[in-house]
Amino acid sequence: MIIVAGPTAVGKTAVAIQLAKHFATSIISADSRQCYKELNIGVARPSVQELEAIHHYFIASHSIQDEITAAGFEQYALQKATELFQEHDTVVMVGGTGLYIKAFCEGLDLIPAVDPAIREQIVSNYSNKGLVWLQEQVQQKDPAFYAVGEIQNPQRMMRALEVVESTGQSVLSFRKGEKAQRDFKIIKIGLELPKEELHQRIHTRVDQMMQAGQLEEVKGLVPYKQLNALQTVGYKELFEYLEGTISLEKAVEQIKTNTRQYAKRQMTWFKKDEEIKWFTPFQTDEIIRSVDLL
Repeated sequence: MIIVAGPTAVGKTAVAIQLAKHFATSIISADSRQCYKELNIGVARPSVQELEAIHHYFIASHSIQDEITAAGFEQYALQKATELFQEHDTVVMVGGTGLYIKAFCEGLDLIPAVDPAIREQIVSNYSNKGLVWLQEQVQQKDPAFYAVGEIQNPQRMMRALEVVESTGQSVLSFRKGEKAQRDFKIIKIGLELPKEELHQRIHTRVDQMMQAGQLEEVKGLVPYKQLNALQTVGYKELFEYLEGTISLEKAVEQIKTNTRQYAKRQMTWFKKDEEIKWFTPFQTDEIIRSVDLL
């Protein structure tokens, strides 16, 4: 399994497709947003031509009303990998959702089921009261997680809060620290660019998304804006514009800022993984040679 990871807008899709063509194989996406069929422009889903060129799995495969978790992805991706390895010696996985990749490679800790009513209440409160409220709740109810967790990441914060409210225990108490063993070899490739270049790519991509009709896509999702799947960059900012709380110019500016911050968090996550070998997105030939040598 060749895993292509890295921050948003770095060029993972193009590299993964070239790898899949070289090894005559398929791609499993490890993106927690491209799996939703209702989301297209704002999640930078691969183009129709790219999807026709190489068979992708976990792209537009679920609904925003489905509950998708890292554990669910682990199960889905392992099953798909098992099927694909019967036909191919090599399979490509690509994505920027670090927790999904970690779940696939190492397995996840078993956290008890969470009361859906508690989850819905937390999502609603976060939507109405914002990140500061969420941080205060986690600091008060799960100080252990607050001390070491990603406190700027609302998804992680909501997860910690719903676990402690449902179980009375910190989400950290369920971490076993043991890696699952996989019966296939995993090669991890990371893509990176100088910060200024990545930021320019992010800004250009956001402008292109707006020109491609991102606002219309978001307008069609207004009835579902409370769903967890839509508490995400590129959607929540435009919901605020449609509610009349900020201007369109400000919303676009916030999308760019929040995307840059997200990319920084992705790099922080991936740089902790010593198994990742780093390249630029322009080094496809070198990546292929490095894989062939392993």
